[in-house]
Amino acid sequence: MHVFPLKLSVLALLLLPLAGYCQPIHLAEYQTSLLTRGICLFHLNADSLFGVKQNIFISELKKEVHTGYRIALAYSDSTLKGTSRFGSENRALVALNGSFFDVEKGGSVAYLESEGKTHARNRKVGDKWAKTDSLLNGAIVLGKSGRLKIEKARTEAYYEKSNKEKSVLVSGPLLLRKGRSVPLENSEFVKKRHPRSCLYKTKEATILFIAIDGRSELASGMNLRELQHFLLRLNCKDAINLDGGGSTTLWVNGGSENRILNKPSDKEGERPVANILMIQKVD
Repeated sequence: MHVFPLKLSVLALLLLPLAGYCQPIHLAEYQTSLLTRGICLFHLNADSLFGVKQNIFISELKKEVHTGYRIALAYSDSTLKGTSRFGSENRALVALNGSFFDVEKGGSVAYLESEGKTHARNRKVGDKWAKTDSLLNGAIVLGKSGRLKIEKARTEAYYEKSNKEKSVLVSGPLLLRKGRSVPLENSEFVKKRHPRSCLYKTKEATILFIAIDGRSELASGMNLRELQHFLLRLNCKDAINLDGGGSTTLWVNGGSENRILNKPSDKEGERPVANILMIQKVD
């Protein structure tokens, strides 16, 4: 797997706007390319965001073109694949790694439902690769009409009985709800800086996929409280954390763009995962 450097249309970014803790961040200043109509790419590179270096990549699906595209879920119950492979096999324009999974045997360790079938349940605390209920407190719900909703996770029984959803992927923790930070547990998972992946919607219903690099001299990553503050500066309304660390991968394929945008932190490069979220063009 080759990871090509991002070709920036703006070689020198103004880093001062990122240095402030509460100042709004205007993504238009950091746009690098237009992947296709309505899908923009952004690169935010800062020498001192939360006092450390950060390297952040964002893909934005604008509200006005939602009818031409859809957010979808791709997964495997056993085989682990790179985010780029999942995306390529499903003819995605954008792919972002999804929720938590069994690194050894594959498959999700958080609730996953697609087309009315339950493929995974939240693994019981104490079992290998399980996550706590306080972390798995959010859900990404894809409606049959194509609408995406980020919500507080309901019970598995509720989702199994409901026929309103096309797909459900539990992850977390929830970071923002209705433009406000959601209280987080006081765990090392929350407090330590790591590469991060997250999905969020703005107040204008624009959808963004974010990959934040970390664990390197060029990027420290963020803890989850820092991530909350960063998302608020991006005019975020609802946001959920996805699997991060070495799994963090944002891949795009449109026009001349066919590559992983960020730099995955594993020495081996892109980490195989069990599920992804993606943007597909509607035929």
